[in-house]
Parts: sequence; C-alpha cells; structure tokens
Amino acid sequence: MKKMQNTLLKWYEIFGRHELPWRNTNDIYHIYLSEIMLQQTQVNRVRDEYYPQFLEKFPTLKALADAPLDEVLASWSGLGYYSRARNLHKTAILSKDGLPDCPKALEKLPGIGQYTASAICSFGYHQNIPVVDTNIARVMKRYFALETSTNDLIWKKADEFLNHKDSRDHNLALMDLGSLICLPKNPKCDICPLQEVCLGKDEPEIYTKTKKKEYENLELFYGVLIQNNQIALTPSTGKMYKKMLELPIVDPIDENFLGSFKHSYTKYRLTVNLYKLDSFDGDIVWTHLDKLDTSPVSSLTKKAKKFFN
Repeated sequence: MKKMQNTLLKWYEIFGRHELPWRNTNDIYHIYLSEIMLQQTQVNRVRDEYYPQFLEKFPTLKALADAPLDEVLASWSGLGYYSRARNLHKTAILSKDGLPDCPKALEKLPGIGQYTASAICSFGYHQNIPVVDTNIARVMKRYFALETSTNDLIWKKADEFLNHKDSRDHNLALMDLGSLICLPKNPKCDICPLQEVCLGKDEPEIYTKTKKKEYENLELFYGVLIQNNQIALTPSTGKMYKKMLELPIVDPIDENFLGSFKHSYTKYRLTVNLYKLDSFDGDIVWTHLDKLDTSPVSSLTKKAKKFFN
C-alpha cells in the first residue's frame, strides 16, 4: 500500500491540476467557497467565471455575511442550485469569525455535509482525514473491487488507503485520478498509476453501475411586461427559484405569443413559453433591463431576454 501511495503522489506531481486557484491558497473561506461551487458545476466554469467574480464581490466570509441575500443570489445567477447560495450566506452569518476546524462542527452548518466538511479540514486545515467525493468513491470501488458497497464502507476504505504523511496531496491526487483517468465510462486503466494492484481493473464497469437519471418534463408559461425600459418581475414562490425574481406566471393563451425555448434545471426538463403582457395584477418588482444581469434572477429569466430585447 505504501508503494501505491508513493506512486500516486508521483503521478499527481506530474499530472495533477496544480493550477486551480483554490489549491494555491490557505484561505479557508476561499477553499470552502470552491467546494460549494464545484458540487454541481464544471471545474472550468468555476475557475474561469464564477469563483473569481464571486470573490471579487465578497472577498471574505464577513463580507459575504454582511451582504444582502439578494446580492448574493444575483452573483450566483447562472450557477443553479440556488439553495447552495442561500446556505453559503447562512453559514457566513453563523461563522463571521471563521469556519470551525472540526468535521462534526462543520456538518452542523447549513449546506455542509460529510464530504464538504472533510474537504475543508483536509485541504484547508491540513488534517489527516480521508475525503470522498464522487470521483474518489469510484476509484475506491474499483481499486478494492467493491461490487456492492455502502457509503460507510467506501469511507472506511478511503481511510485505510490514506497516506498520513501527505494526506492533502493524497486526497487531491485521488480526486484528479477519478476525474482524469478512472472515468465513469472508458477508464484509462493502461496509464493508471494504481493499475498494478487494482482489483477491479479487468471489469471496471461492474463496480460503477449507476441508475439512469430520470427527468421530469414541465411546461411553464410566463408573461413579459415592459414599460419605460423596465421589466416586471415577481418574487418566486416555487421550489426551483425560491426567494429569487422571475417573470410573472400566466395562464397559457393564444394571443401575444413571443416564443418558446428549452431549459434544464436539476431534474427538470422545461419548455418555457413567453407571452407579451399589457398589464399584470399582482406583486411586481420593476427592474431596469440594463440591470437584469446583476439582479437576483435565474438563468432561465436571463435566457428569455432574447425574446424581448
């Protein structure tokens, strides 16, 4: 096992993603933010767009805590899964003076589960604890040939394999190995540094069977009301865009149809229909069209802009 640990670290030294900005800082808040963003967003988009922009506006945990939720949601717009932003804001308010360095204490904070807590403690506080994300779990299942496995068993195996001399780089190496080599489909076993003793290399697909994701198709109907270069938005009451602003929901009609488009959100596949309105009887927040991109609106609302610009 020591031999494989050393081989893994040598591989990581050469092929690891050392350029990622959150790997080149000891700022716990920055590391925490990256972990929350990376939960449902591709690495490149986080690195190139959302992470630097968010930190420019909220450079510290205190700055985030002191900001209105609307501003936080506006800066999160486009990332989706907005409960992440709301929990991020709640945690900042509860931890203005800094995040705790104990996994159990971290897990008591909004939006922080076992993985995020362990990642903060390993990557930020340099503690000798295992980290298991989706990529590492896949590596563990194949490396130990775990055809049927529980979450507890995977974490146990990750702990057994942990390199206590350099646990941070060990965990990052496993993460990169799963992301770059031990892929869900067509893993590159021939260039894997662990291939020599990997128990699942001959039939890797057996140990990573996943259920086909099921999506729910929904059809939505929104109205577009523009006056004096301002657009009428309403506070969302639905589960998808809670506490954000959206276009007014209307009943489907035949007149004043502007167009439709497709949009995806978590488990939903949406068909969005837009209609021109002359008036709307309900709570309205008038938003200047030029400020729509910096308002707390969803990517769905931003996508609708092409129909009324």
